[in-house]
Amino acid sequence: MKTICQVCIHHCAMEPGQTGLCGARKNEGGEIICENYGQITSMALDPIEKKPLRDFHPGSMILSVGSYGCNLRCPFCQNHEISMADRGALYSEYVSPEELAKTALIQKDRKKAGNIGVAFTYNEPLVGWEYVRDTARLVREYGMVNVLVTNGTASQNVLKELLPFIDAMNIDLKGFREEYYRKLGGELETVKAFIAKAAESCHVELTTLIVPGENDSPEEMEAQAKWIAGLDSSIPLHITRFFPRFRMKDKEATDVKQLYGLARTAGKYLEKVYVGNV
Repeated sequence: MKTICQVCIHHCAMEPGQTGLCGARKNEGGEIICENYGQITSMALDPIEKKPLRDFHPGSMILSVGSYGCNLRCPFCQNHEISMADRGALYSEYVSPEELAKTALIQKDRKKAGNIGVAFTYNEPLVGWEYVRDTARLVREYGMVNVLVTNGTASQNVLKELLPFIDAMNIDLKGFREEYYRKLGGELETVKAFIAKAAESCHVELTTLIVPGENDSPEEMEAQAKWIAGLDSSIPLHITRFFPRFRMKDKEATDVKQLYGLARTAGKYLEKVYVGNV
């Protein structure tokens, strides 16, 4: 008998033993489980600006961790080796929420770099939201912060579970046309609703990767910036440069002048617009 996963827009109907589109959630005995729970593929102490977060504890370091799996299929993904790979092709190590929180605390006490908390990043953390929730609760108990780097493609119920423990998010707003989101396997309205709700409860910064010929028109950026300003004109927007990678190696890198032009367009409505990858 099929069971439907309720985490995101895809509502994968899985037979027992079957894994969903994200590669991280599975039907086990009629129950949808988080198969990537605690399975860590990447861990590093990063500058907070790398998330990117420019206006949240600037100058700090944060312990960044990732698992595997993603519910979008962006052809330009820079982490496709872990976000889209089959579990059997990956090396991962189980790290319990307690172990990860304690590791973050140990890093906090080191004199050279220090650490302010944990960032859930690299793959899409929301496909394994239960691990994020359980770990983030413990990180908070140690007096540290939690950061979520996400595509925002998740249900409001998932967001409701996580918001009490999340201090900051960087959310990908990949473009501002439903047609473009469909090409990536997503849904613009779901992401907009996610951003709007998150911005009510924690620090939010947004990132848009400008892909030539896809989401690079001034008109689209103007519509996007107006919408963001309607939520809060002080929400930072990162406009970043595309470089050929993964399944988009045939495209040229984004023209730098065009990137700054789009930043000026967004800046007519938003107080903080940052240009990245230049």
